[in-house]
Amino acid sequence: MTDRQHLLVHGATFAAVGDRGDISGVRGGGSPDGLFVRDARHLSRWQLTVDGTVPETLTPVADGDSARCVLVPRGGRQEPPAHTVFREQAVGDSAFVESLRMTSNRPVPTTVRIAITADADFTDQFELRSDHRTYVKAGAVRTRQVLDDGIEFGYRRGEWRSVTTITADPAPDAVEETGTGARRLVWTLELEPHGTAELVLRVMARPHGDRRALRVPRSPAALKEQLLSLEGRFFEGVAFPTGWPELAAACARGLTDLAALQVPATGPDGEELRVPAGGAPWFLTLLGRDALLASLFALPYRPQLAAATLPALAATQATGGGGSPLAQPGKIVHEVRHGELAHFGQVPYGRYYGSVDATPLFLILLGAYVERTGDALLAWRLERHARAAIGWMLDHGGLTSRGYLVYRADEGGLANQNWKDSPGAICCADGTRPTGAVMAAGAQGYAYDALRRTAWLARTVWGDETYAALLEQAAVDLRDRFQRDFWMPDRCFPALALDGAGRQIDALASDAGHLLWSGLLDKEYGEVVGRRLLEPDFFSGWGVRTLASGQPAYHPLSYHRGSVWPHDNALITLGLARYGLHDEARTVAHALVDAATAAGHRLPEVLAGYGRDTHPEPVPYPHACVRESRSAAAPLALLTAVGGA
Repeated sequence: MTDRQHLLVHGATFAAVGDRGDISGVRGGGSPDGLFVRDARHLSRWQLTVDGTVPETLTPVADGDSARCVLVPRGGRQEPPAHTVFREQAVGDSAFVESLRMTSNRPVPTTVRIAITADADFTDQFELRSDHRTYVKAGAVRTRQVLDDGIEFGYRRGEWRSVTTITADPAPDAVEETGTGARRLVWTLELEPHGTAELVLRVMARPHGDRRALRVPRSPAALKEQLLSLEGRFFEGVAFPTGWPELAAACARGLTDLAALQVPATGPDGEELRVPAGGAPWFLTLLGRDALLASLFALPYRPQLAAATLPALAATQATGGGGSPLAQPGKIVHEVRHGELAHFGQVPYGRYYGSVDATPLFLILLGAYVERTGDALLAWRLERHARAAIGWMLDHGGLTSRGYLVYRADEGGLANQNWKDSPGAICCADGTRPTGAVMAAGAQGYAYDALRRTAWLARTVWGDETYAALLEQAAVDLRDRFQRDFWMPDRCFPALALDGAGRQIDALASDAGHLLWSGLLDKEYGEVVGRRLLEPDFFSGWGVRTLASGQPAYHPLSYHRGSVWPHDNALITLGLARYGLHDEARTVAHALVDAATAAGHRLPEVLAGYGRDTHPEPVPYPHACVRESRSAAAPLALLTAVGGA
């Protein structure tokens, strides 16, 4: 049986362990294996043996905030296990804690030899992706130092320093070499008849630049208490729908995941913040678009997310002084990375600005937050940043010169810079990809809404009537241009994008639903589009597909060309409700809630596009983030759109 992976997540720290709680040290593949903090692997091996052999799994690790399993030595029906191992693990801020409770099943004294083989290779997360890229790390040195109560692994490369410290209570009897970089921590336990002994191992990861005085909690239970306390604060004041228990359960599961996915960030004045990460395992960091959408979905229920996300993104807003041509003044960051490869410029994502839509979404969230909460102080504080973001949209973004927000493929970065950012995601119905400049439909809707909301702020908070009128006129002009240039009369649907020559990219795509959310389409067009999204080629029964089936470009297991994305469907549902298509909104909402119910009330990042009529259970997308902030917040958006219906 294949050893499944289980993710334990707490802020910027996560561990991926197998059914026995082991970490095998596998490189590459669909998902990472190990303990990770700030994009680096701080445990690459963590393997338990009992009397020199790998124990059998009696009860495998189950999904949850901690990992528990029950193990026994290998044996047969004629010789019951001599002892049982109860193993529990949990993660905290830069910490991993394990308890091992060994219980004898014999009526006589027993001696048991326990060993944990541990290693820390400090591999950057980008090295573990299955893209066949390699990175030169000249001068890198790994060290091992035996401690009185454990082992410390170190790594240095130039000015880069990282450390992983493992301590145990009781201290190991020995720390043995293995012939590899790993070390084996060994205990000899004397068990009384039917007696019990317990070991507690604590791992502290110290990433480069982290100078905080952290203490590892005493036990997995203590770590779990920390997370439960955080989750409890996320639930405070949220009224779940009583008439739709499945939606209530999905909202609760989503809030639980959002609590775990809070990562540290810094505001414009150096203040410490916690913001929604993109998702685990690959994107446990600040992603502009993801944090903005998660905060928008949660705004009526947890406005604190927006209150942290907005200043965090303002602090990373481009000023034009960076080395990247994408870091244009006023642009909102797409991605922030803290790993070794980003530090040395071997990947471009340290502060990466390859997003055409994070900037308007920043303005949308700011306007929506102030309107919802009345917190004009934040609007005043971020006025300079908001005006710079508008300046980017009008200038470098292309609204003035091209009439639309425009992007080009970034060599070495992202080919597409809208939410469908995989190669080939923006395509014609036959799969042909555009070359040169691209004007994606959804981003124009965001720009329209951003102009209108910022005009409202200018008029009601900043007292600048002239600026407000300018932005309102820009929004009206954009709406008129869009319906002239993007609408495909023969298909009664908007194009997915325009290419650099203004030609329509004619794939029928779910992005049209984002235009409903932003209000860019006239009511007549919007109603036609909304009803079209519920036809069988679009609607799978689990949600609206990113690309309608029947087109040559469609593939149900493509990342963006036929799959079903919960956050995409949440925007569509909000848009349908905005245009008065309440039956259609409820249909999409019920489909998503059914998909969540089938997976323990959790919505993944993305589902395969197979239809419910032929596949009565939702088919997972093979490389989806298990926990993703936009998907976690999506049930809250459904609650906003349709209530408890």
